Amino acid sequence: MSSPSFRVWPGKPYPLGATWDGMGVNFAIFSENATRIELCLFDSPKAKAESHQIPMSEYTDSVWHAYLPDVRPGQLYGYRVHGPWDPVNGKRFNANKLLLDPYAKAIARGVTWHDSMFSYRISKGDDNQKMDTRNNVQYAPLAAVVDSSFNWGDDRRPNTPWHKTIIYEAHVKGMTMLHPDVPPHLRGTYWGFTCEPVIDHLKRLGVTSVELMPVHAKLHDRHLLKRGLSNFWGYNTLGYFAPEPEYSKHPDPLQKINEFKTLVRTLHANNMEVILDVVYNHTAEGDHLGPHLSFRGIDNQVYYRLVDKQKCYYQDFTGCGNTLNMRHPRVLQLIMDSLRYWILEMHVDGFRFDLASALARELYEVDQLAAFFEVIHQDPVISQVKLIAEPWDLGEGGYQVGNFPVLWTEWNGKYRDVMRSFWKGDHGVLGEFATRLVGSSDLYGGARRPYASINFVTCHDGFTLRDLVSYSQKHNEANKDNNRDGDNDNRSWNCGVEGETKDVSIKALRNRQMRNFLATLFFSSGVPMINSGDEYGRTQYGNNNTYCHDNERTWLSWEWNVEQQNLLNFVSRLAKLRKGNPVFERRKFFKGKLDPISGKKDITWYAPSGLEMQEKDWQDHFARSLAVCLSGALIEELDEKGHAVIGDTLLLVFNAHSEIVEFRLPIFDSSTYWLLELSTVEDGNGEPISCFSGNDTYPASPRSLSVFLLQFKKIE
Repeated sequence: MSSPSFRVWPGKPYPLGATWDGMGVNFAIFSENATRIELCLFDSPKAKAESHQIPMSEYTDSVWHAYLPDVRPGQLYGYRVHGPWDPVNGKRFNANKLLLDPYAKAIARGVTWHDSMFSYRISKGDDNQKMDTRNNVQYAPLAAVVDSSFNWGDDRRPNTPWHKTIIYEAHVKGMTMLHPDVPPHLRGTYWGFTCEPVIDHLKRLGVTSVELMPVHAKLHDRHLLKRGLSNFWGYNTLGYFAPEPEYSKHPDPLQKINEFKTLVRTLHANNMEVILDVVYNHTAEGDHLGPHLSFRGIDNQVYYRLVDKQKCYYQDFTGCGNTLNMRHPRVLQLIMDSLRYWILEMHVDGFRFDLASALARELYEVDQLAAFFEVIHQDPVISQVKLIAEPWDLGEGGYQVGNFPVLWTEWNGKYRDVMRSFWKGDHGVLGEFATRLVGSSDLYGGARRPYASINFVTCHDGFTLRDLVSYSQKHNEANKDNNRDGDNDNRSWNCGVEGETKDVSIKALRNRQMRNFLATLFFSSGVPMINSGDEYGRTQYGNNNTYCHDNERTWLSWEWNVEQQNLLNFVSRLAKLRKGNPVFERRKFFKGKLDPISGKKDITWYAPSGLEMQEKDWQDHFARSLAVCLSGALIEELDEKGHAVIGDTLLLVFNAHSEIVEFRLPIFDSSTYWLLELSTVEDGNGEPISCFSGNDTYPASPRSLSVFLLQFKKIE
């Protein structure tokens, strides 16, 4: 290694990371407890040693910094951080290990697993207290200095209002790996996602916002690679600023950033937003036995929540070995800087926060007034994008559905659970089913709106929709963990026969159940979220925890049989119905308010008798059927131009019984009749042909949902 030949100027402590200003690069890294830091420069990703090692002599407000006027974008670098090795007291400095910049904007080389990637003597079977002195330089990840210039053209955010939003949860790679109309060299990449057939598919579903599973640079766990598996989902973050390199077709780390920006620009051009699933609750470094990659070696005491009086161990509210220390202002700054970077530099439109309750823990309990929320709410950039919480973690008191503050929406886990229970035919859920259907006012009333509820039946984590109606038990044997991983979900419904079957009647009933779930999702107040592939009935063969499968088990198939094509057509109809009827896109909760002119309410619940639901009907433990009338004339909202929003009046008939239930349709007046617009008994491809007058009896088929549109008779 040569001595420093680069000119080194003092530089500045802000911004953190490596910043190219057109003349040179400023390097700045925070460490409160380090005693010395060296900047290491590399000539290529294959380099086995640094070409230059530059002491960072400037130290301002716990930030080590230097300016190199001779460095340009594309320069590869890492850090060696010196300090005490004292794991018992939470200090794990080990300058033998090359570390990744927490603010790295691009990853030029990923991790190659080797025992030297651990700071303790793992190969000797020690208890992680003895320092490993081997140099890991050949195996450690490398960052690259970036040039942020990009031709955004006339890129504009769609800024879709929450009440008009339809979310599609997707994996960048899984979306296109099997798509026959995506060029082979683009499959599984950011660019592949921008291909016209993929965009057309999303438009057909009415999608307004694509929620991408993690695209932050990730780590493939060593134990998974040994099993022939990988960290496919990506919930194991290595860096919070760099896009995942694997999803790029280009070897140049700078071009990888441009490929992601192209994805965003293309979706925006097609009036679709980009929401990122982000994992700020923990990092890829795991527990006290994990690797030495970045945060742990830079300042373990600051970045992580350590166990009081046992600081060699980590508090784990995430189930992943560690929890980021949100109580420290520099850790909070890291997350805020990352969020602003993805908004301002990458033009993304929002974030879904994985295990968000962990971010709100001040001491141990989840605190609604945590510093994390306070800072976001006052931030002029972050507060203006879509914010979605997964409102739980694995710690005590971590289930916080309904408890997040204004500005936030939430994955409504209670919606998911009760919808599954209702269509399974469980007793005693009718009241909660109705509450969830119209926006969960018990959770989001007051200062929040119905669109605070992100409604979903399935997501990446768990059964797909098809597997939900086909399996009663998880089948995770392919994960090579003796089927012990993944939740034991007893809310599935499999018609008494598990797995695939040739029985035509059972297959038909399963398809109907999928239509029931999807129709309920689209016709519920709040924001519907579709799990990618559910629109055509994708299967994972009963595996409800496919985090480790980068193969056809998780890749979307684009070759559909007749049943799958019919389901896709049905979902397309659902999207059109939702977008064409303002009663499904209300910004305010229903009030049950009486219109003095029509004598009708904005919402009315009916028993099968045709009479309004009474207390005894709601309390009937065995009731599994009801209807709801949604008035299009009583929305009491104004559109963007200040005009009153008036839509159609709809009647939804739900029957979760295993037998026909006779419903008497409500009477409005002699000038109206009910048109059967859609029924889940059919495959959804036909046109409505059935008309019913008020007081007519409608035989609701077993396990079905029917939608009626109020029509006015022509005056002769």
